[in-house]
Amino acid sequence: MSFELVWLPEAQSQYESIKFAAQEAAATRATAKRTKSSKQEGLFKQVHKCAQLLASDPRHPGLHTHDYDSLEHPYDPKQKVFEAYVQNKTPSAYRLFWCYGPKQKQITVIAIMSHP
Repeated sequence: MSFELVWLPEAQSQYESIKFAAQEAAATRATAKRTKSSKQEGLFKQVHKCAQLLASDPRHPGLHTHDYDSLEHPYDPKQKVFEAYVQNKTPSAYRLFWCYGPKQKQITVIAIMSHP
């Protein structure tokens, strides 16, 4: 079962910011001739993988998807918002917040942020 990802502007901005930081870190690493990836590069890789898994199967066990009550559904306040793990067992681990909709076979990414 495959879904199309719809990004809210805030989530898209967060994704692009993480991506830009990773690209900057990769460029710096290349000029310094270091081989080990930076934290920014690793974070982007994890966020990107989480989004891919979410699009292919929102119930994938690696996502640890569960309800999240502190955010409101952007289309229908009666519907649920979910939290998926980008990172696990990491201080201030990142999470991806999402919901179903607005159409069938679509998932809306609400936000990407570190866990409080």
